[in-house]
Amino acid sequence: MLDIRKRTGYIFLAVMIAQVILVSAQVQTRSGTRALQAVTFGVFSRIEIGTASAVDKVRNVWGSYVGLRGARAENEYLKQRVAALEVQLKMEHAQAARSERLQALLDLKSQSTIPMLAAEVIAGNPDTVMRTMTINRGSDDGVTADMAVIAPGGVVGRVIGPVAPHAARVQLLIDRTAAAGAVTERARAGGMVVGIEGDPPLRMDLVSNLADVKTGDAVVASGVDGIFPKGYFIGQVERVQRGSGLYQTITVRPGVSFSSLEDVLVVLTPPRPATRDEAPK
Repeated sequence: MLDIRKRTGYIFLAVMIAQVILVSAQVQTRSGTRALQAVTFGVFSRIEIGTASAVDKVRNVWGSYVGLRGARAENEYLKQRVAALEVQLKMEHAQAARSERLQALLDLKSQSTIPMLAAEVIAGNPDTVMRTMTINRGSDDGVTADMAVIAPGGVVGRVIGPVAPHAARVQLLIDRTAAAGAVTERARAGGMVVGIEGDPPLRMDLVSNLADVKTGDAVVASGVDGIFPKGYFIGQVERVQRGSGLYQTITVRPGVSFSSLEDVLVVLTPPRPATRDEAPK
């Protein structure tokens, strides 16, 4: 009984909807368009507008995604290009700096009447007890022990044996066992420059308390040691103190930057015995 009533209700509802549709198809709006056609057009137009809007959104999102990927790729390329240019710039700066050092070395060699041989530093010695470096010149190039080694900044040190055919070790002037006869350029106060542990790494000993030495005075080689050519720059006086005994306490800032040496000159003049008559009194 209940099923028959439900079926009857459904049939009645379907008949009513069909009748409404038929009537709508016959009825015309003020513009002359049938009501059913207007309603259908309105419904489908809204669907089309929504569909078009969704498609535009998808298109915009996809375009943004593609554009973002392109921007990322371009950004990565630009980063790599900048890095490559930075490396190239550093290499060019290093090459320019080396050219300047070699030019200074050439100028020093050309200005001197003493025979000299250019050499490249190929190794250093991290040992703080014996401060040395190795150069790429040896006995086959005429290098022997106790020859002086200099740079545009000043005195570097001396060659120590044994000397290999194509390499030699150089004891740096800042080594604690190294020494060089020296004199202040202004007042000609003589003494001996030795290497020390400290900053600055050089000290000028055996300078009388009566000698006129001032901060900033240039210290040059005196030649009394028979190794270092007379007149070559060693450094500048940094501190001066009157000593408790006969001699002043003088520290010297070297003219050479020993931590960044790359090219030097070996003085090819054989060493001679120290001259007592030139020694400071």
